[in-house]
Amino acid sequence: MSVKLIPKDVDDLRKMGYSDQQIREAVGELEKEDLNIGYQAITDPRASARHSAFGSKSNQDDIVKWQLELNDILERAEHILNGDIVVFKDGQIFWDKNPHPENNCLNEFGVKTIMKILANYINRNTILSDYEQEEINYKVFDFGRELNNLIFMKYEEMGMDNEDKRKEYPMLVREVVDIVHSSYKRALKGGERRSLREMIQIQQSTQTMEQGGMTVNPQGIPQKSRGILNPARYMIGKYV
Repeated sequence: MSVKLIPKDVDDLRKMGYSDQQIREAVGELEKEDLNIGYQAITDPRASARHSAFGSKSNQDDIVKWQLELNDILERAEHILNGDIVVFKDGQIFWDKNPHPENNCLNEFGVKTIMKILANYINRNTILSDYEQEEINYKVFDFGRELNNLIFMKYEEMGMDNEDKRKEYPMLVREVVDIVHSSYKRALKGGERRSLREMIQIQQSTQTMEQGGMTVNPQGIPQKSRGILNPARYMIGKYV
Protein backbone atom coordinates (compact mmCIF):
# COMPACT_ATOMS: atom_id res chain seq x y z
CA MET A 1 0.00 0.00 0.00
CA SER A 2 1.36 3.42 -0.94
CA VAL A 3 2.00 5.83 1.92
CA LYS A 4 1.11 9.42 1.08
CA LEU A 5 1.82 12.54 3.09
CA ILE A 6 -0.24 15.65 2.48
CA PRO A 7 1.66 18.88 1.75
CA LYS A 8 1.03 20.13 5.30
CA ASP A 9 2.70 17.00 6.72
CA VAL A 10 5.72 17.54 4.49
CA ASP A 11 5.95 21.20 5.54
CA ASP A 12 5.73 20.23 9.21
CA LEU A 13 8.55 17.72 8.79
CA ARG A 14 10.69 20.31 7.04
CA LYS A 15 10.09 22.76 9.89
CA MET A 16 11.27 20.05 12.28
CA GLY A 17 14.58 20.05 10.42
CA TYR A 18 14.19 16.98 8.20
CA SER A 19 15.48 17.15 4.65
CA ASP A 20 13.49 15.95 1.64
CA GLN A 21 15.79 12.92 1.42
CA GLN A 22 15.11 11.99 5.05
CA ILE A 23 11.37 12.38 4.49
CA ARG A 24 11.52 10.08 1.43
CA GLU A 25 13.46 7.49 3.43
CA ALA A 26 10.89 7.65 6.26
CA VAL A 27 8.04 7.16 3.78
CA GLY A 28 9.91 4.23 2.25
CA GLU A 29 10.25 2.65 5.68
CA LEU A 30 6.51 2.96 6.28
CA GLU A 31 5.68 1.41 2.91
CA LYS A 32 7.99 -1.50 3.69
CA GLU A 33 6.30 -2.04 7.07
CA ASP A 34 2.86 -2.04 5.48
CA LEU A 35 3.99 -4.48 2.80
CA ASN A 36 5.31 -6.90 5.44
CA ILE A 37 2.13 -6.64 7.50
CA GLY A 38 -0.05 -7.26 4.47
CA TYR A 39 2.04 -10.24 3.43
CA GLN A 40 1.82 -11.80 6.89
CA ALA A 41 -1.95 -11.27 7.00
CA ILE A 42 -2.34 -13.13 3.69
CA THR A 43 0.15 -15.98 4.11
CA ASP A 44 0.23 -16.65 7.83
CA PRO A 45 -2.75 -18.83 8.85
CA ARG A 46 -2.32 -17.63 12.44
CA ALA A 47 -3.57 -14.20 11.32
CA SER A 48 -7.14 -15.55 11.18
CA ALA A 49 -6.80 -18.62 13.41
CA ARG A 50 -7.91 -16.91 16.62
CA HIS A 51 -11.24 -16.09 14.98
CA SER A 52 -11.86 -19.76 14.23
CA ALA A 53 -13.19 -22.33 16.64
CA PHE A 54 -10.62 -24.73 15.22
CA GLY A 55 -7.70 -22.29 15.31
CA SER A 56 -4.47 -23.10 17.10
CA LYS A 57 -4.29 -21.99 20.70
CA SER A 58 -1.51 -19.99 22.28
CA ASN A 59 0.45 -21.03 25.34
CA GLN A 60 -1.74 -18.72 27.40
CA ASP A 61 -4.82 -20.63 26.20
CA ASP A 62 -3.14 -23.85 27.27
CA ILE A 63 -2.50 -22.41 30.73
CA VAL A 64 -6.14 -21.38 31.10
CA LYS A 65 -7.26 -24.85 30.02
CA TRP A 66 -4.84 -26.45 32.47
CA GLN A 67 -6.14 -24.22 35.27
CA LEU A 68 -9.76 -25.25 34.68
CA GLU A 69 -9.16 -28.87 33.70
CA LEU A 70 -9.49 -30.95 36.86
CA ASN A 71 -9.52 -34.44 35.38
CA ASP A 72 -5.83 -34.91 36.15
CA ILE A 73 -6.56 -34.40 39.86
CA LEU A 74 -9.30 -37.02 39.78
CA GLU A 75 -7.16 -39.37 37.70
CA ARG A 76 -4.29 -39.17 40.17
CA ALA A 77 -6.66 -39.75 43.10
CA GLU A 78 -8.12 -42.81 41.38
CA HIS A 79 -4.68 -44.31 40.76
CA ILE A 80 -3.70 -43.83 44.39
CA LEU A 81 -6.97 -45.26 45.71
CA ASN A 82 -6.51 -48.24 43.38
CA GLY A 83 -3.10 -48.86 44.93
CA ASP A 84 -1.31 -48.28 41.61
CA ILE A 85 2.42 -47.62 41.76
CA VAL A 86 4.63 -45.23 39.79
CA VAL A 87 7.11 -46.83 37.39
CA PHE A 88 9.79 -45.26 35.17
CA LYS A 89 10.30 -46.53 31.64
CA ASP A 90 12.33 -44.93 28.83
CA GLY A 91 12.47 -41.67 30.75
CA GLN A 92 8.70 -41.59 31.14
CA ILE A 93 6.55 -41.93 34.25
CA PHE A 94 3.66 -44.40 34.20
CA TRP A 95 1.11 -45.78 36.63
CA ASP A 96 1.16 -49.56 36.90
CA LYS A 97 -1.00 -51.99 38.83
CA ASN A 98 0.10 -53.01 42.29
CA PRO A 99 1.83 -56.41 41.98
CA HIS A 100 0.20 -57.31 45.31
CA PRO A 101 -3.44 -56.17 44.91
CA GLU A 102 -4.44 -58.14 48.00
CA ASN A 103 -2.79 -55.39 50.05
CA ASN A 104 -4.85 -52.58 48.55
CA CYS A 105 -6.84 -50.69 51.13
CA LEU A 106 -9.97 -50.49 48.94
CA ASN A 107 -11.56 -52.90 46.51
CA GLU A 108 -13.17 -51.88 43.22
CA PHE A 109 -16.45 -50.97 44.91
CA GLY A 110 -14.64 -48.85 47.48
CA VAL A 111 -12.67 -46.95 44.85
CA LYS A 112 -15.77 -46.24 42.77
CA THR A 113 -17.64 -45.05 45.85
CA ILE A 114 -14.92 -42.55 46.81
CA MET A 115 -14.43 -41.38 43.22
CA LYS A 116 -18.15 -40.75 42.77
CA ILE A 117 -18.03 -38.51 45.83
CA LEU A 118 -14.91 -36.66 44.70
CA ALA A 119 -16.36 -36.02 41.24
CA ASN A 120 -19.19 -34.09 42.88
CA TYR A 121 -16.72 -31.71 44.55
CA ILE A 122 -13.68 -31.52 42.25
CA ASN A 123 -15.21 -29.62 39.36
CA ARG A 124 -15.37 -26.12 37.88
CA ASN A 125 -18.62 -25.43 39.68
CA THR A 126 -16.74 -25.58 42.98
CA ILE A 127 -13.53 -23.75 42.13
CA LEU A 128 -15.28 -20.93 40.24
CA SER A 129 -17.67 -20.23 43.10
CA ASP A 130 -17.31 -17.47 45.67
CA TYR A 131 -17.08 -18.64 49.29
CA GLU A 132 -16.14 -16.97 52.53
CA GLN A 133 -13.70 -18.71 54.86
CA GLU A 134 -16.47 -19.55 57.33
CA GLU A 135 -18.51 -21.23 54.60
CA ILE A 136 -15.52 -23.31 53.51
CA ASN A 137 -14.76 -24.37 57.08
CA TYR A 138 -18.35 -25.50 57.61
CA LYS A 139 -18.64 -27.32 54.28
CA VAL A 140 -15.34 -29.18 54.65
CA PHE A 141 -16.03 -30.11 58.26
CA ASP A 142 -19.46 -31.40 57.33
CA PHE A 143 -18.01 -33.31 54.36
CA GLY A 144 -15.33 -34.95 56.50
CA ARG A 145 -17.88 -36.05 59.08
CA GLU A 146 -20.21 -37.57 56.49
CA LEU A 147 -17.34 -39.30 54.68
CA ASN A 148 -16.11 -40.79 57.94
CA ASN A 149 -19.60 -42.08 58.72
CA LEU A 150 -20.00 -43.58 55.24
CA ILE A 151 -16.73 -45.51 55.38
CA PHE A 152 -17.41 -46.63 58.94
CA MET A 153 -20.76 -48.10 57.87
CA LYS A 154 -19.34 -49.81 54.75
CA TYR A 155 -15.66 -50.44 55.46
CA GLU A 156 -15.85 -54.21 54.99
CA GLU A 157 -17.93 -53.87 51.82
CA MET A 158 -15.38 -51.36 50.52
CA GLY A 159 -12.48 -53.79 51.00
CA MET A 160 -11.15 -53.06 54.51
CA ASP A 161 -11.57 -56.65 55.54
CA ASN A 162 -8.61 -57.05 57.90
CA GLU A 163 -6.85 -55.15 60.67
CA ASP A 164 -3.93 -53.94 58.55
CA LYS A 165 -6.23 -52.35 55.97
CA ARG A 166 -8.36 -50.72 58.62
CA LYS A 167 -5.24 -49.01 59.99
CA GLU A 168 -5.28 -46.91 56.83
CA TYR A 169 -8.82 -45.73 57.53
CA PRO A 170 -7.90 -42.40 59.25
CA MET A 171 -5.34 -41.45 56.60
CA LEU A 172 -7.77 -42.30 53.79
CA VAL A 173 -10.36 -39.92 55.26
CA ARG A 174 -7.76 -37.17 55.73
CA GLU A 175 -6.47 -37.51 52.15
CA VAL A 176 -9.93 -37.26 50.60
CA VAL A 177 -10.94 -34.36 52.86
CA ASP A 178 -7.74 -32.48 51.97
CA ILE A 179 -8.46 -32.86 48.25
CA VAL A 180 -11.93 -31.38 48.68
CA HIS A 181 -10.62 -28.68 51.02
CA SER A 182 -8.05 -27.58 48.41
CA SER A 183 -10.80 -27.34 45.83
CA TYR A 184 -12.88 -25.07 48.08
CA LYS A 185 -9.85 -22.94 48.94
CA ARG A 186 -9.47 -22.08 45.26
CA ALA A 187 -12.92 -20.50 45.51
CA LEU A 188 -12.08 -18.39 48.59
CA LYS A 189 -13.53 -14.92 47.92
CA GLY A 190 -13.80 -15.80 44.23
CA GLY A 191 -10.02 -16.15 43.93
CA GLU A 192 -10.08 -18.59 41.02
CA ARG A 193 -12.44 -16.42 38.99
CA ARG A 194 -10.30 -13.36 39.66
CA SER A 195 -7.15 -15.23 38.67
CA LEU A 196 -8.83 -16.40 35.47
CA ARG A 197 -9.84 -12.86 34.51
CA GLU A 198 -6.30 -11.61 35.12
CA MET A 199 -4.88 -14.42 33.01
CA ILE A 200 -7.22 -13.59 30.14
CA GLN A 201 -6.14 -9.94 30.31
CA ILE A 202 -2.49 -11.01 30.23
CA GLN A 203 -3.25 -13.27 27.28
CA GLN A 204 -4.79 -10.40 25.32
CA SER A 205 -1.82 -8.15 26.09
CA THR A 206 0.63 -10.88 25.12
CA GLN A 207 -1.12 -11.48 21.81
CA THR A 208 -0.78 -7.79 20.98
CA MET A 209 2.91 -7.80 21.92
CA GLU A 210 3.55 -10.96 19.87
CA GLN A 211 2.22 -9.11 16.83
CA GLY A 212 4.82 -6.39 17.38
CA GLY A 213 2.29 -3.81 18.48
CA MET A 214 -0.21 -4.79 15.80
CA THR A 215 -3.85 -4.13 16.59
CA VAL A 216 -7.04 -5.04 14.77
CA ASN A 217 -9.58 -2.45 13.74
CA PRO A 218 -13.37 -3.07 13.91
CA GLN A 219 -13.27 -4.46 10.34
CA GLY A 220 -10.69 -7.07 11.37
CA ILE A 221 -7.84 -5.49 9.34
CA PRO A 222 -4.47 -5.66 11.10
CA GLN A 223 -2.78 -2.32 11.66
CA LYS A 224 0.57 -1.41 13.15
CA SER A 225 1.83 1.74 14.83
CA ARG A 226 4.67 3.53 13.11
CA GLY A 227 8.16 3.08 14.49
CA ILE A 228 8.76 5.47 17.38
CA LEU A 229 11.84 6.94 15.67
CA ASN A 230 10.07 7.49 12.38
CA PRO A 231 9.12 11.21 12.04
CA ALA A 232 6.05 10.31 9.99
CA ARG A 233 4.63 8.66 13.10
CA TYR A 234 3.59 12.05 14.38
CA MET A 235 1.81 13.18 11.23
CA ILE A 236 -1.92 13.09 10.68
CA GLY A 237 -2.99 9.60 9.67
CA LYS A 238 -0.98 7.49 12.09
CA TYR A 239 -2.41 4.42 10.39
CA VAL A 240 -2.22 4.63 6.61
